[in-house]
Amino acid sequence: MVSDVHGNAKDLARAGEGADALICLGDLVLFLDYADHSRGIFPDLFGEENADRLVELRTARRFDEARELGARLWAGIDRAPAIEKAVRKQYAELFAAFPAPTYATYGNVDMPALWPEYAGPGTTVLDGGRAEIGGRVFGFVGGGLRTPMRTPYEISDEEYAAKIEAVGEVDVLCTHIPPDVPELVYDTVARRFERGSRALLAAIHKTRPRYSLFGHVHQPLTRRMRVGATECVNVGHFASSGRPWALEW
Repeated sequence: MVSDVHGNAKDLARAGEGADALICLGDLVLFLDYADHSRGIFPDLFGEENADRLVELRTARRFDEARELGARLWAGIDRAPAIEKAVRKQYAELFAAFPAPTYATYGNVDMPALWPEYAGPGTTVLDGGRAEIGGRVFGFVGGGLRTPMRTPYEISDEEYAAKIEAVGEVDVLCTHIPPDVPELVYDTVARRFERGSRALLAAIHKTRPRYSLFGHVHQPLTRRMRVGATECVNVGHFASSGRPWALEW
């Protein structure tokens, strides 16, 4: 189980060794590495100094200034084709690293429209759907909720709740973002609360899955806790650790 791969194709190629299947909870794309500002699409286009400044503004929650900086840098550049070209390069490498079978859903920085071009026959993409893996029923909901960051795959609370409802009762509920629990959504390095899902939390209380698995928050205050009968686990920031989280039964 991996999440928040953010360009780490080298370790991804080994992540499924010894497992019946690999599950990926999204954020394959690396737009900007908050730990190493020299890595990602943004510094490749605009340099590390501008990446330093962007991270500084976002960390201080000065989102209007961050957007103004971005607008100045993108002026004169056809943004959509430039980003798509860079994302395609990353997706070609990352999807090639997936073992068979892989079950994957989208993260908030992913571009779902491109996934069908790169997902091979051994990769099953699910978003608001279910799959049986090893005799257990897994449900998958991808993407994130809308934020001032305006990442590519953010959707409304209502649309997200509808996908959670469509999944229904499962043994393992797999999402990119965590349930809306303060200890699970607070990032101790970014020093901010990320958006978690109230609909996901309600579903955990109602349907009582054995596990709720997610990523999104790279350095959470709490990586694992019980909510009622459900074990809630942040499976980790794979880009930095290079280590998958193993689910065994």
